[in-house]
Amino acid sequence: MSSRKVLVRHDSQAPYIPDWLECHRKPVKMILRLYSSFILFWDFCIILVYFALQMLRSLYQFVKPPKRKSVAGEIVAIFGTSRGVGRDLAIQLAELGAKVACIDINSTDNDILVKGINDSGYIAHGFECDVTNKNDVIRTTSAIEKKFGHVTMLFHCCGVPSPRSIVTEPPPIQTTLNLSVISHFWLLEAILPKMKRNNHGHIVFLTSVAGLSGVKHQTPLSVAQFAVQGLFESVLDELRIEKFQKSIHTSLVHLYPFVVTEKCRNDIRMRIPSAFGTIPAEEAARRIIDGVRRNELEIGIPKYLLVLGHLVRLLPRRATLLLRELFDTGVDF
Repeated sequence: MSSRKVLVRHDSQAPYIPDWLECHRKPVKMILRLYSSFILFWDFCIILVYFALQMLRSLYQFVKPPKRKSVAGEIVAIFGTSRGVGRDLAIQLAELGAKVACIDINSTDNDILVKGINDSGYIAHGFECDVTNKNDVIRTTSAIEKKFGHVTMLFHCCGVPSPRSIVTEPPPIQTTLNLSVISHFWLLEAILPKMKRNNHGHIVFLTSVAGLSGVKHQTPLSVAQFAVQGLFESVLDELRIEKFQKSIHTSLVHLYPFVVTEKCRNDIRMRIPSAFGTIPAEEAARRIIDGVRRNELEIGIPKYLLVLGHLVRLLPRRATLLLRELFDTGVDF
């Protein structure tokens, strides 16, 4: 028989493993797996404990809401003050001692509002601004800083639909998105970094409750309202990651268009009017300010419709469609 040489190929890149370690590889792997499983189980238990504590805290705050913080001396910028809720927010915040910058593209009605506030002995100043124009937003925020100082509270009231606009012909898609969504980015770019630098602030997003589900024949408007809610979640998470969540607060306000009236007859047809009722814009503004002063994350106008909207999402899809048919308001919650 002829002898053959067996060539063994050695991989120079493969690490050398001693025999004694090779014998203990399986037990070591098992120990590491057990350790990883224990750490995962421990983290899960910690999360459950924190989750339970947060639930108890929420229940306690439901019974005994947090104390209202003072807004006296705050520099409040409200975009969209010529009418509706934005107008009443400006009046009531000024009455609470805030320095209010009233901003709107409609300078005529805005100037009347500012004059009324100043004549009552409170502090307000009017600014004309097109929030869809980035350069105009930068110019306006600079003017506010020269007049009052850095903005500490921001209210975006533009793009929230009125009852009548829901059932009329929708505006162009680009106009809707620019006013209701893109303008938020210009305002945040101009104001949020300075809030972070000062480690103080509060940002309030106003959106229609239509963003919880949809609006018939108003797809761009509904998409815009959904986008505002997504933006709120993103900003909230950004502040949490950067450790600003205790000093810079955010609030998302859900307004139900058919409920809030603006000192005019609301002749929108509803199948069950008594199930909703109406709230004057002044009362809606008061409730918004109350929630903001308590640093609430989500504020519903009226409150029960927001709770109902979240609960409805837990139901099967066909069940939610039946509820929409039942109420038939023209906007789905």
